[in-house]
Amino acid sequence: MLVRKVPGFVPASPWGLRLPQKFLFLLFLSGLVTLCFGALFLLPHSSRLKRLFSASRTQQPGLEVMAEIAGHHSVSEQEPPPNPAPAAPAPGEDDPSRLVGVLRRKGWLRRTRPTGPREEGNRVAALRPQEESVRFTFDYNGFRSRLRHPVLGTRTDESKESQSLVRAQREKIKEMMRFSWQNYRRYAMGKNELRPLTKDGFEGSMFGGLSGATIIDSLDTLYLMELKEEFQEAKAWVQDSFHLNVSGEASLFEVNIRYIGGLLSAFYLTGDEVFRVKAIKLGEKLLPAFNTPTGIPKGVVNFKSGSWGWATAGSSSILAEFGSLHLEFLHLTELSGNPVFAEKVRHIRKVLREIDKPFGLYPNFLSPTSGNWVQHHVSVGGLGDSFYEYLIKSWLMSAKTDMEAKNMYYEALEAIETYLVNVSPGGLTYIAEWRGGILDHKMGHLACFSGGMIALGADDAKEDKRAYYRELAAQITRTCHESYARSDTKLGPEAFWFNSGREAVATQLSESYYILRPEVVESYMYLWRQTHDPIYREWGWEVVMALEKHCRTEAGFSGIQDVYSSNPNHDNRQQSFFLAETLKYLYLLFSEDNVLSLEDWVFNTEAHPLPVNRSDSSSIASHPH
Repeated sequence: MLVRKVPGFVPASPWGLRLPQKFLFLLFLSGLVTLCFGALFLLPHSSRLKRLFSASRTQQPGLEVMAEIAGHHSVSEQEPPPNPAPAAPAPGEDDPSRLVGVLRRKGWLRRTRPTGPREEGNRVAALRPQEESVRFTFDYNGFRSRLRHPVLGTRTDESKESQSLVRAQREKIKEMMRFSWQNYRRYAMGKNELRPLTKDGFEGSMFGGLSGATIIDSLDTLYLMELKEEFQEAKAWVQDSFHLNVSGEASLFEVNIRYIGGLLSAFYLTGDEVFRVKAIKLGEKLLPAFNTPTGIPKGVVNFKSGSWGWATAGSSSILAEFGSLHLEFLHLTELSGNPVFAEKVRHIRKVLREIDKPFGLYPNFLSPTSGNWVQHHVSVGGLGDSFYEYLIKSWLMSAKTDMEAKNMYYEALEAIETYLVNVSPGGLTYIAEWRGGILDHKMGHLACFSGGMIALGADDAKEDKRAYYRELAAQITRTCHESYARSDTKLGPEAFWFNSGREAVATQLSESYYILRPEVVESYMYLWRQTHDPIYREWGWEVVMALEKHCRTEAGFSGIQDVYSSNPNHDNRQQSFFLAETLKYLYLLFSEDNVLSLEDWVFNTEAHPLPVNRSDSSSIASHPH
């Protein structure tokens, strides 16, 4: 016996123990019992056992409570998820059973009770340990059945189209994407962006330590262009190497539109569970940014402390940043069952709806502490742009049920039309910037998305305004084309002015650069789909040729420092949005209308396609309470 090894032990009898030894033995025994009993509470998956022994108690408000209120499990629970039905295979996946460790679920906006694991063939699929925390069934097959068009469009007769100019143009754009990806993979795989001149990677500090921005941004473009091998490379990296345990300060806006948007899009296109899980877990890391007195999030969230950080406008939050979360956060709620994401963005909408707006205009800066405008600077370009875009796209994404978004969009557009839209002496229509009633007669490249936005929303305007908005969209897009046509490189500057007899040109070197931006070709794509006027394809092809001539380098594409130089210097950056947006919009411009049909999809402001919500549960996410 163990007690016989205790020094100085002398038994009172062959079977007896003295009092001090009895005490030691009982102490040892009680400790052993306590250890075993405590293990019930400390071992994984013990929540049900805890309920047997613990009295019910009031929980603090948080994600878990909000999920329980909605009748769903929190994303942070650690119980293993149910096994889903097989998802649609991604490019290059002829046999879904090859995707070991990736669990797929059924689901589209339908909340169903989780069921036990089901066999797929002769195996039971299982998520990786770090992915076991997302318990929610999503009817992916139901979602796909509600799409009105095949995701990649109706296949044309290859023999008839093989010699067509349009097919050759589309194949050229596909080659540009393959070239961009292959050089990124060779020189910068896992880094955020490629530096093609120095043939290395760039990380930066914008993403708080998150890596692989180009990979996440490229997923849906690779899928769209059926670059199957490249898509599988990207997916494998996300599955094996995309880690969320980072501790830096990240831009809420940029992480949302690039990472969350890219992961959501990849899930909806493929059904691969890894993308859904990563999107939800990353979305949770953004929630502390909303912990402000008004609920208007700060621009930067600290991944380590969970607190919000600084914003680029000092103490202010930026309209285009906090106003461009709605699309993604509604889908996070739909894919997780957690209402907190939708509630956060609905609250932003409520604040903006109720606040006084000068002349119906939305200034660019708002205090997240007081809820007041900080200064009266209004722009449809940088700082304001995607807020307006997300209003009309929220209306479209809700299958035209979000009346609040529709009304706010057309009211804002009427104010823009009244106070900001101008026509130059040379006949160019542009949207000026407004500073407390004084106009700056310039447009930024970022504002050139507005032609496409206005065209997208024209059909749902008041009947007497529809033709006007279609023409306004065409005229703004023509002006943006002129900013390209009037440069030596046939690429547009970062900003261009209308004064002193000069129109649609930059007036200083600091505004003369081009960083592979997509907004002009984005508008070409939307105007093409609305009108089928061949001029938009002609203009788009001019951009392709200019990119090839001035931006293509030995190891990727690079921005240029001066569009007015016939031999411009490169900036040594292949921006991730070049692969996510510029090449995608160009490819769609030369594709059939049913490829990522606008009846089924809306694009977030990083060109990641998100599906129109046609389920009955759309009211949960889109209607204010």
